[in-house]
Amino acid sequence: MDINLVWIIGHLAFFLTAVSFLLKDIMLLRSLAVASAMVGVSYNALAAGGPNWIPIFWLSVFASINGIRIIGILREKLSINFSEEEKEIYETIFRNFNPVEYMKLLRAAEWRDVNAGIPIAKEGDPIDGVFLLYHGEVSVEKAGKEIARPRDGAMIGEMSFIQREDVPASASVTTTQKCRCVFWPKDELSALLRRNPAIDVALNQVFSIDLAEKLKSS
Repeated sequence: MDINLVWIIGHLAFFLTAVSFLLKDIMLLRSLAVASAMVGVSYNALAAGGPNWIPIFWLSVFASINGIRIIGILREKLSINFSEEEKEIYETIFRNFNPVEYMKLLRAAEWRDVNAGIPIAKEGDPIDGVFLLYHGEVSVEKAGKEIARPRDGAMIGEMSFIQREDVPASASVTTTQKCRCVFWPKDELSALLRRNPAIDVALNQVFSIDLAEKLKSS
């Protein structure tokens, strides 16, 4: 084969690998890694003095591993079936998550219906998790004075969770009407984020947006 074409194939294999490192989407990353490995196999089979069996073998192994993981990811995606409520908060609040990450986040949560007048957090007491107010309204009081009335989409307890310590609530939060919430127990959510760094990064983005909205409102 023309030596210039072999040279191009060799550079293409490394180029595809470099591009895959820039991707955030795991499916695209693994797919490009498979393509890079296959091009690398072609290069090592056609290179002068070849075929070079050691790189051919290991590139084939890498391609197989990524291929198996791609099949696993596709199976996970096909098993996803969100309720209307879950779809709504995905499209409005967790849109920076991919569906599989979002599904894992939901599995660590529980839905709660909270009647009016029930305290969700008490100033000075630790909070046992993070709340997302799906529907309803709460009153936030500090030193006995109301400072805000968050509604649908607001996060409660995220600042204490971010600090990863038993930090007491800086304000009291009480429902003003019947509310529907998503609740993540602190221990379960912490364990999930330790296992899934990508979910940790995406969730911190959600917390940052919520904090910015609270600062703007105040």
